[in-house]
Amino acid sequence: MNLTAAQSAVAAVMMRGPVIPVIVVDDVTHAAPLARALVAGGLSVLEVTLRTAAALDAVRIMRDAVPEAVVGVGTVLNAGQLDQAHAAGAAFAVSPGATEPLLQAAVDHPVPLLPGASTVSEAMRLRELGFRHLKFFPAEASGGVRFLSSLASVIADLRFCPTGGVTPQNAPSYLALPNVLCVGGSWMIPRDRVAAGDWTGITSLAAEASRFSGGEGRPV
Repeated sequence: MNLTAAQSAVAAVMMRGPVIPVIVVDDVTHAAPLARALVAGGLSVLEVTLRTAAALDAVRIMRDAVPEAVVGVGTVLNAGQLDQAHAAGAAFAVSPGATEPLLQAAVDHPVPLLPGASTVSEAMRLRELGFRHLKFFPAEASGGVRFLSSLASVIADLRFCPTGGVTPQNAPSYLALPNVLCVGGSWMIPRDRVAAGDWTGITSLAAEASRFSGGEGRPV
């Protein structure tokens, strides 16, 4: 997949928002019911972070159990993990930042990458390399809504998915920005509910998140 096609694929994923659950799977037996609960609540794009040993197996299980879900991986730190994502069947990959080796691998990789940026210079550099769809992380610690609002006036063709400190309270403010297509967060999958198998409760939280207004109709 060339970079132009990859960017189009990433844009399509972001536009399916408005909220992408950022998932940490500790127990692989939770993968299928969690995916079903989130999709039942209206959140069909799932980001499984590579923070646990169960993550890649969880991606495979979610894809098989819930075919209508778009399952990707997050916390991709190097090119090797991008290859692992491909082997697991991930539809997309998300990185908190952007190293040279990772970006070079992403240019022609089968798995489209959403690289991360938290400064103007990082965003400009990624734009020069052809990446117009970026993760803004850590969002709240890096200036939040005010930062992205300021950036929209000077680099108008970038589109962001803010994550890191995004909550039900501040998500609408992010989603109201012209350069934000979706947000990422974990508030709809509290660990205590996952551990208890409270899938109905998670579906309710997902349904609340799915009702936020996202980037539909905005230029991508």
